Amino acid sequence: MNWKEDKQNNQLPVTGNFNFRVPFKDTLNTEFLFLRTHNPSWYNFKENKNALTIKLLPQTILEKGNPAFIGRRQQHLSSSASTEMNFSTKLANEKAGIVIFQNENHFYFMCKSHDNGKDVIQLFKGNPTTDKMDLLKQVALPSFQKTAYFKVNSERDVYSFWYALKENEWKPLADKIDGKYLSTAVAKGFVGVLYGMYATADGQITDNKAIYKWFDYSGNDSTFKK
Repeated sequence: MNWKEDKQNNQLPVTGNFNFRVPFKDTLNTEFLFLRTHNPSWYNFKENKNALTIKLLPQTILEKGNPAFIGRRQQHLSSSASTEMNFSTKLANEKAGIVIFQNENHFYFMCKSHDNGKDVIQLFKGNPTTDKMDLLKQVALPSFQKTAYFKVNSERDVYSFWYALKENEWKPLADKIDGKYLSTAVAKGFVGVLYGMYATADGQITDNKAIYKWFDYSGNDSTFKK
């Protein structure tokens, strides 16, 4: 079901196969979740028209604090989440993008950042042994490229990560990434997986912000197909 079919009720679908886009305007739908305490001081809809502005916080998702994270549950084995983001930095510790999160050590984070004088797209994986995150892949971007699109696809126990500089012109960043790493069997716990928008300054205080225009989610499991 496409969300357009249920707009008269102003509710996002929650069961079966569906897809929707949430354009950010003036509030968050109730399906969006935060890690631990909900603190609205680091995000707003007023600073940039028709956009969600998220301040980069010193806290990271590797810690048990209150990072700048806003997410929604992955409800399907075959799923996709994507977003459009405007963000610029000249500091390697400042990162913003999309994350698929199970717990503080088990996650994948695809972000825009800066490294050795270049703007870059990076893919990180949480490391439970070091309590840090490991860089899996990095590609350089054109200078002064503020807009980036991120997409994560899941197909049962495999994830793929895509980025674009123009809408729908997707380029592969990493394919066939281990999804079992996010499973209950490996990561433990029973909270499930969240797709999220996430921005951090990794322990530093900054005034920098990331601007998200929309968030897409789709689920297409064979179980619900007739």
